[in-house]
Amino acid sequence: MDSWTLAGEKRQSRLLVGTGKYRTLEEAEKAIDASGAEIVTVALRRVDLSKKVNVMSAIDRSRYSLLPNTAGCYNIDDALRVAYMARELGVDELLKLEVIGDEKTLLPDNEATLEAAKKLVDDGFAVMAYCSDDLILCKKLESVGCAAVMPLAAPIGSGLGICNPYNIKTIAEELSVPVIVDAGIGTASDAALAMELGCSGVLLNSAIAGAKEPVQMATAMKLAVEAGRHAYLAGRIPKKRYATASSPLEGTI
Repeated sequence: MDSWTLAGEKRQSRLLVGTGKYRTLEEAEKAIDASGAEIVTVALRRVDLSKKVNVMSAIDRSRYSLLPNTAGCYNIDDALRVAYMARELGVDELLKLEVIGDEKTLLPDNEATLEAAKKLVDDGFAVMAYCSDDLILCKKLESVGCAAVMPLAAPIGSGLGICNPYNIKTIAEELSVPVIVDAGIGTASDAALAMELGCSGVLLNSAIAGAKEPVQMATAMKLAVEAGRHAYLAGRIPKKRYATASSPLEGTI
């Protein structure tokens, strides 16, 4: 796999994984290991820091970069509070920003996300902004200094796959910062498609943690992201309405 750069740091794995919904911490550790991920995200609002053993203690910080996220925040103030809490805990400046706008759909509040991103970037955070698959919004997030934009493929945890592939492809083509598909990935083919569309990476959680065999699904996602990236670099053949002989009489070997 070719390397890529996020917030000034080179990375090899293009798969980022979450830590929620696993049945046990041991299962989470095994699945994260199988995924080959280098970046692991944690929803700080959902971690019981009073417990000696929690999901944060299960992440080997010598192997993984910890990506705190503001999941569960429904307004700017809450998102900022969680971000500053992450800084107090000594977590890296990398931050996944989520400001949710609706409890039923968990769709992002795009205006609030943009405003919160401005404040956090100005305060030194490397912001990775979860947002709608809206090109104009993604360009605005890039213009305020976000380290990456993370358009949703489909609603969080839905497993619907990439509902608007043309939107995702256009965003990946138009932005210079990494575009990482986040939310809605259901299976390996969804992850491969995201990469074939030109995205820099994929972040997912439910598709692995909710699978019947999470460790095996983590392996599948790792391979899918790698395959999708190779396919993107190789360049697919154009789609045609009619057949073309695979063994023509002239012009090829």
